[in-house]
Amino acid sequence: MVAGEASGDLHASGVAEVLRQRAPRLPLAGIGGARMERAGVSLLEHTDRLAVMGFSEVLRHIPRHYRLLGELRARLRSGKVGLVMLVDYPGFNMKVAAAARDAGVPVLYYITPQVWAWGEGRLAKMERTVTKAAVILPFEAELLTRHGIDATFVGHPLLDRAAEHMPERAAARAQLGVPGDAPVLALFPGSRVQEIARHLDAFVATARELERRVSGLRVIVSVAPGITLDPARCPYPLVHSASFSVWRAADAALSKSGTSTLEAAVAGCPLVVAYRTGALNYAIARRVVRIPHIGLVNVVAGREVAPEFIQHELQPLRVADALEPLLGPGSGARATMLAGLEEVRSRLGEPGAAARVAELVLGIMNS
Repeated sequence: MVAGEASGDLHASGVAEVLRQRAPRLPLAGIGGARMERAGVSLLEHTDRLAVMGFSEVLRHIPRHYRLLGELRARLRSGKVGLVMLVDYPGFNMKVAAAARDAGVPVLYYITPQVWAWGEGRLAKMERTVTKAAVILPFEAELLTRHGIDATFVGHPLLDRAAEHMPERAAARAQLGVPGDAPVLALFPGSRVQEIARHLDAFVATARELERRVSGLRVIVSVAPGITLDPARCPYPLVHSASFSVWRAADAALSKSGTSTLEAAVAGCPLVVAYRTGALNYAIARRVVRIPHIGLVNVVAGREVAPEFIQHELQPLRVADALEPLLGPGSGARATMLAGLEEVRSRLGEPGAAARVAELVLGIMNS
């Protein structure tokens, strides 16, 4: 099992837990984090030493990645590997897939590269190297199948997290100490240090503007475990590792793009999407990205459900203008967005993605 960052560790650990129940004698090894290790995976490398983001950041980590790839090639050639399960992390995992093909080891790719957004050239490589693709967005299976890749839509894994961790609105507000009738704005600036550094000031300025417009507004900030923010930059309470509680407690949210926007759809919280990256990364992305929207909630919908403010468009006054009507309980803009979010939720499938992937693993190995 190869997962190169925290989200992959989470999703792979869910599969590992099911495999431990259904095939307790099956040895599991791989690259991952603490969750995979707790699920019984013997770690060859920890994700904390691998996770990077952006085009320019990757360059600094090339030597470590190539050393690790060499170790994996040797392991694959040993004849002791029955299957490789790759999870996301395409820059590295596509190379692992090629190494597995050369060694005659079947490959299950769970959460495949986003070839619908950019990197279409990877489709031909996937057709040559991937035995089975387990995809989490509904349109991916058709796209990959059309290019000769055996693909199955397994549903989105966040539905399992939601079923386990998403409280009712009243319980979420009680958990976070928010009065039941207070308007609440949630901020999701990102889970990585680079994201937070680029988003925080604009997000806080937006919240400040809305505090001037909306009487009694409460603001809460959702952050990953271990994240601390300077109170001088962020005067609002931080909520760690409870994103679904924050979504359920909030009336509206300002969120960085990514899977968090799908969490909003599942929780039924209106949102505005924002993203800012480095100048080099943005210049490269503008040349290679082929889709009109960046927020996954909009990608799944196939249209703009939530407004997007990207790069220089992330201006607090403009973002506040988009958020203000979403905070009003009876506004037409809020009702329209809630209907759009429900449509997105319905397209994400049903809970049980990890169990479906585990069945694919066992099916391939048994064959």
